[in-house]
Amino acid sequence: MSGSTSNQPFDAVIAIGVLIKGATMHFEYIADAVSHALMRLQMDSGVPVIFGVLTALNESQAMERAGIGREDLKGHNHGEDWAIAAIEMGAQSKKWGNVPGILASAMDSRAAVTCGDLAMAWAGFCMFWLFAYLPLLSRAIPVQSPLSARQDEGISFNTSLGPAAGVLDTPFVARLPVRYATSSRWRKSVIADVWEIPNNLTDPTATPRACPQPSSSENSADTDEDCLNMILYVPVSGTDMPTMVWVHGGSFIVGSASGPGLNGSALAEATGSIVAVIQYRLGAFGFLSPDGETNLAVNDVITALNFLQEILPGLNGDPNEITIAGQSSGALMVRALLAIPSASGLFQSAILQSDPMNFGFLSTNTFNTLNDYFVSQLGCSATDTACLSSLSTDEVLSASNSVFGAGASLDAAAGAFEPMRPVKDGSLITNALDLTESFPSQSKPIIVTTVRNEAGPSIYGTYTDAVAESQWDDFATDLLGSSRSSVVVNSSFYVVPAEYAASNSTIDARIQFEKLGTDFMFRCPSWSFARLWAGAGGRAYVGEYLVGATYPSNSGIEFCTSGGVCHEDDIEIVFGTASSPSTAQASLIASMQASYGDFFSGGTPASSWPAVSGDDANAIILGGADNGNSAVIDACDPGFWGSAVSYDYQLFNN
Repeated sequence: MSGSTSNQPFDAVIAIGVLIKGATMHFEYIADAVSHALMRLQMDSGVPVIFGVLTALNESQAMERAGIGREDLKGHNHGEDWAIAAIEMGAQSKKWGNVPGILASAMDSRAAVTCGDLAMAWAGFCMFWLFAYLPLLSRAIPVQSPLSARQDEGISFNTSLGPAAGVLDTPFVARLPVRYATSSRWRKSVIADVWEIPNNLTDPTATPRACPQPSSSENSADTDEDCLNMILYVPVSGTDMPTMVWVHGGSFIVGSASGPGLNGSALAEATGSIVAVIQYRLGAFGFLSPDGETNLAVNDVITALNFLQEILPGLNGDPNEITIAGQSSGALMVRALLAIPSASGLFQSAILQSDPMNFGFLSTNTFNTLNDYFVSQLGCSATDTACLSSLSTDEVLSASNSVFGAGASLDAAAGAFEPMRPVKDGSLITNALDLTESFPSQSKPIIVTTVRNEAGPSIYGTYTDAVAESQWDDFATDLLGSSRSSVVVNSSFYVVPAEYAASNSTIDARIQFEKLGTDFMFRCPSWSFARLWAGAGGRAYVGEYLVGATYPSNSGIEFCTSGGVCHEDDIEIVFGTASSPSTAQASLIASMQASYGDFFSGGTPASSWPAVSGDDANAIILGGADNGNSAVIDACDPGFWGSAVSYDYQLFNN
């Protein structure tokens, strides 16, 4: 399918010329047509396109500015048809190369929208600008032949494991569900040796069944123990594309590849990358076992990475450019993979979003305590294989739920939110990757982010009414114990909020509760980790979201829907799946996807994002008027959390 290389950028501009001519015949659709063509040119060349414009636009933004929606285009496909035709003409000789960064920064990105909004009389003006900057286009980049199919049509790729059937999720991105492994209950997963649509289905539009889990807003799909599936989002044009592997969150007990906001099409299209959203066994199915086997779910993810190594070339992906990424417990899973020497060759970089890094990996002692309790809940002895085999999925799930609820009381080191998690067993996971032991040498680049109000759902979901300031000391003591809480309460970091101190307003201690929870569980241990990583030779980039998109699980919490940026509110920003995004959200989506695209292919996000240096985390603000500015250090000073006040993983290190 690949085409020949040409050093004639003129071909691409002819394509744009045809586009403008055709689109102005039906100029009410020009925004859609321009967007489709320009995005395609950007995706095929792998670099920013003319004006730098063209990086900031995507089809939804263009149609929004034109005041039209997808439904308006049905039956009026002239603009889209001309866009496709233009792309096909320009792609025959394969496109052009780099636009110098000075041009991208100098040109007003609104120029493209202006051209798109003007009627036929202005088509010549648009063409003037296109031709005026032709001399700046130099390096020719070969790409694949153009898209000829339409959305919702079937599509197939040839892989080493056989034909890969999928469907166009957008005009430029195919969606391919696939089973990557099989497994027996409480046994290591076995990599698939043939391409197979999950759950013995033949329809590639079907949703793969999720792994067994309690009912929640995180998953609406049917569940099945045969659940080691992934959904791939593959740009239909491109060569040697990088891949992002997304590990979903959910406290290791809920979640799936089809969870809210996890459609990877927009992210794949914006970054010119393959997006793989994977599933792994949850709860006691993946983290406990009657025979004491540890880290089954971790091995599932390793199996998924090995599967991708095998099939990516058939999808025009580069198996040497894989970034593993995850949010919350998914980020903890990514951290576990970073601690596994035998998995190091399966990926080149990592992204950890909202990892509750206050939790270290489980020790073998804590694992054994939880595992013994789990077996006691099954009603079978650990050696009675007949009894264990006869247990229904629901019976195992019930015992798993019991462990989750009792974990912290069984062993304080387990914690209340993710008691079943990866185990530092000394053979697979060999280092804690924290402040408790010598940090191993590193070379991979990582991105570490948190959101402003990580603890918002926990605090404001639990305390629905204002809390008196008199309860602040008790809350800190309950969370930290008396020794640590006395240091926190008497520090300057968690004093009465300034807006209340100078007035007679009733103080709502939830503000302090939330700030403490965010710092203690997420923000500060993440900064500590990033400093350790950089100190060991790796590159680390730290960010804090001040803009988010309310995730479905937060929709019933007023704090989160009225300005709070809560845990999980970064997901739909990264994936570009926020519904009717505001101007601030749309801007951050474009910014983050651009940074991630650079990171996937080169290991460095936006040039304005500084790396960690020494004790300086160099954390930047993500979103809003202060986007890109330095985040406030506050309690995340290395002399406070992790030093004057211990994290849980330091306190319970055993």
